[in-house]
Amino acid sequence: MALRCDLIIRNATIFDGLGNPRFEGDVAVTGDRIVAIGELGGWEGERDLDADGLALAPGFIDAHTHDDRAVLCGPECMLCKMSQGVTTVVVGNCGVSLSPVKMAKRPVPPLDLLGDESWWTFGSFAEYAERLATDPAPVNTYALIGHMSLRIEAMDGDTQRAATDKEAAHMQARLKEALEQGASGFSTGLYYPPNMMAPTDEVIAVAEALRAVGGIYVTHMRDEADHVLDSIQETLKIGRDTGSSVVISHHKCSMPENFGRSTETLAAIEAAAANQKVEFDVYPYAAGSTVLMPDRLRQDVQEQITWSIPHPKMAGKMLDDIARLWGVDRRTAAQRLVPAGAIKFQMNEADVQRIMAHRLSMIGSDGLPHDTYPHPRLWGTFPRVLGHYCRDLQLFSLEDAVRKMTGHTASVFGMVDRGVIREGAYADLVLFDPKTVADVATYDAPIRPSVGILETWVNGQSAYVYGQGATDARAGRLVTRERAAA
Repeated sequence: MALRCDLIIRNATIFDGLGNPRFEGDVAVTGDRIVAIGELGGWEGERDLDADGLALAPGFIDAHTHDDRAVLCGPECMLCKMSQGVTTVVVGNCGVSLSPVKMAKRPVPPLDLLGDESWWTFGSFAEYAERLATDPAPVNTYALIGHMSLRIEAMDGDTQRAATDKEAAHMQARLKEALEQGASGFSTGLYYPPNMMAPTDEVIAVAEALRAVGGIYVTHMRDEADHVLDSIQETLKIGRDTGSSVVISHHKCSMPENFGRSTETLAAIEAAAANQKVEFDVYPYAAGSTVLMPDRLRQDVQEQITWSIPHPKMAGKMLDDIARLWGVDRRTAAQRLVPAGAIKFQMNEADVQRIMAHRLSMIGSDGLPHDTYPHPRLWGTFPRVLGHYCRDLQLFSLEDAVRKMTGHTASVFGMVDRGVIREGAYADLVLFDPKTVADVATYDAPIRPSVGILETWVNGQSAYVYGQGATDARAGRLVTRERAAA
């Protein structure tokens, strides 16, 4: 008598997500779980899919996103990720989280990357989690609580100073409450004005809430340029003093005078990793993207506008071209454009590759889904790693590329039964063609789905099919950090 299941993917080249050698086989799915792996000739599936010549991997986990709002907006809003094979996103990064604070007016940059005040309606993480439960996202969501969001609330917007002990205690209490309600960690963006006046002791005081639940500390460090080594040491100290695992966000060495310094930064992180839990994420591009900051412009760093509230038609244009068009210097042009966003061409390709190839690296897009003219990483990150860096440049094996996007990331963030193909694991899966997978989003045409990603399943349900787009499935769940993984 045949064993029955909902889905069988046959004759696939299977990558388990842990870096083990690929193997040929079948995978059976019932409900939201993988129920069998191997030669399943005696099984019958309601859907039977022949994957001969194709690769089957765990669904990719985007280690660094700003999808807090996008996951609430339905399948089309998450097409940018599902078309890359992404099944789980980590939100609330860089100190910016959509909860637990309400906004009566447009939030200050960079909190406005998530939208105007009409989106800042969640007074607690429980309210955000309830929204995800009652109106499910098409992908899984793992949430961090942002220091900037907590600061704006606790300090009544007066953030250009250190917090008082009372204010820090309020932030710690709010973080503790959010962790109890299903948030999994704490993020900072010490580079940005609403956070940069926070001394290390303030961050430690707030992050102390992580200790009891084994939460994770994730940071856009204070400096990724001249003082990058000092910022790494500050980050490591915060982790040690709070007993927390640490993730350095979008690790880079910014600005031309720092090109090549990844040899120093990686050595420092590697040395620290012998004594404490520390990893980092990286995106596969030599340009970053954030809000436009006129006081931080550099003549030797080109910037491309991604959105502008007062001048929306300037999205996609280079700042220098706008300045020439208006007959002003680039700083004046930038001041006219804000509130605005920009892509900054500030990194060295050799550093990007060195950081990406390191054993501790995870892949994160850092995409900004609400930009009018986004950085191509929003649509291209994961296929770019698989195609350009793995297949074409042979920077690492395909097994290792998949590990950096799945099992390693799940382990770092404490996501149990995710990021791996094995019996009993959740059926978050991606089917792709390793011979053709490639990113096609560019700086000139950033909103373009990749090729070679054929189908994406979230908790056993088909969420994306190449050539057809997103399905109507909303199978995503709130994923929480397991305390045992701390």
